[in-house]
Amino acid sequence: MFSDKTVVITGASSGLGEALAAGVAEAGGDLALLARDAGKLAAVAERCRGAGARVVDVPGDVVKAGDCERLITAALEEFSSIDHLVLNAGVSMWARFEEVENPELFSNIMDTNYLGAVNCVRPALASLKTGGGLITAISSVQGITGVPSHTGYCASKHALQGFCDSLRIELEGTGVDVLTVLPSWVQGTDLRARAYGGKGESIGGEARRHSGGAVPLDRLVQKVLRAMRKRRRRLYVPGYLRRGPLLKALCPGLLDRIIRKKVDR
Repeated sequence: MFSDKTVVITGASSGLGEALAAGVAEAGGDLALLARDAGKLAAVAERCRGAGARVVDVPGDVVKAGDCERLITAALEEFSSIDHLVLNAGVSMWARFEEVENPELFSNIMDTNYLGAVNCVRPALASLKTGGGLITAISSVQGITGVPSHTGYCASKHALQGFCDSLRIELEGTGVDVLTVLPSWVQGTDLRARAYGGKGESIGGEARRHSGGAVPLDRLVQKVLRAMRKRRRRLYVPGYLRRGPLLKALCPGLLDRIIRKKVDR
């Protein structure tokens, strides 16, 4: 599985990042982890060490290029190589465009979800090329279609998807592959609670609950780790979401109505 592999994960202190780190540790991999909350990150690192993994934890923010460089440097100093780079750090929003009072919300989301990925790939790319590594970007189905109340989030995920698709073509023949993960709503993370509201604040307890169709976190983790092992190009979770691009091309109005109803629920 991940035995003798070095896996770098951003946004690793909670939610999907924490769960992926635990999954890699249980599968025999070594880890380099980054997150802003040093205390939570240290707890995740100890959990992974308890599963037998060697772990380097680096408190930092992906919006700061220097923090990303420190993460990659620490990984290489400890493990000598990087086999997987998992771009997981992200923030969301829940506010209609006309309700947004602080326009900095849009740049903050773009800085984390798109430029944060760029900041990590740049210092890691040479090592990934040396070992024929894999870049895994945790995007969203919102990276290929619009969703109301998520204008800034969708824009950032579209940017991330475009970056990854372009990078994949550039890296053809180098041994480096690029996987993008496009899930629907996910249960078991605090992404919604930390989402920006119209004033630029975290909505916290005002976050809407997920519908019954949201993807359980443990199911998503299993599918992501399997896709990483198989070096897939793109992963939709649930699988029926792969019909989205076709529906968007053939019946865009119908897709808009389906999305509007799901968000309203």
